[in-house]
Amino acid sequence: MPRGAAEREARGHDRSRWNGQKEARVMTALVTGVVVIAALAAFAQALSGFGFALVAVPLLTLLAGPQTAVTVVTALGGLLALAITVHQRRHVQGRTALLVTGAGLVGMPFGLLAITALSARSLSVLIACVVLAFALLLARGATLSRGAGSAAAAGFVSGALLTSTGMNGPPVVAAFQAMELQPREFRATLQATFCAGDALAVLGFLAVGRLTADNLLLTAAGLPGMAVGWWLGDRIFARTDPRRFRKIVLTVLVASACMALAQAALT
Repeated sequence: MPRGAAEREARGHDRSRWNGQKEARVMTALVTGVVVIAALAAFAQALSGFGFALVAVPLLTLLAGPQTAVTVVTALGGLLALAITVHQRRHVQGRTALLVTGAGLVGMPFGLLAITALSARSLSVLIACVVLAFALLLARGATLSRGAGSAAAAGFVSGALLTSTGMNGPPVVAAFQAMELQPREFRATLQATFCAGDALAVLGFLAVGRLTADNLLLTAAGLPGMAVGWWLGDRIFARTDPRRFRKIVLTVLVASACMALAQAALT
């Protein structure tokens, strides 16, 4: 082999090895970030009763982009909701959960259309705006009027938001607050609704090609962090003022949404 060709081949091997090492470092940093974010989000939900997706989606968007963030957080949130639902299954109001889930199923295709049609920048802006709007509504303690119609409307909106932004909680929370469910029934039925909605959303992501091998890897990586975060939050819950912590969570939501908006503006 001529000397020049050998040198070019050697440089090509060096470049390939460098690119491989760079990709490995990026993936390691991303996996570490997913573990930390999943732990923080589960910790927040254990203490305040809400906020897994609201905390995790904007933070993971900064690391991995909005499409990956929505897919991974929805899968993780569904697994967390499943564990809670199984543990508290005696308190689930089945008819209410079915009504909201059925309405959410109707809204999901609209969200899938958004996540496949919008650019990463546009989706980041949408996610940030949704977080800011929900933070404002939650801070004001907003509720909906009572009745099956309001519950169905909340389910429809939550389904569309779930598959487009990964954040479907506040409409359902507002509807359940209006129903004046008992605390145990409220929490159990809410998690059952999240579990069913997330499972349907994951099937939708699979249908449109969003459930990739990398997304599955990141989902698996987040499981240990999610478990640790929930365990710590559950232990501290009895000694923490929920109202004070809700204020902290809302502050985190606003900050993360502002960071997502800034990132979208700079890209």
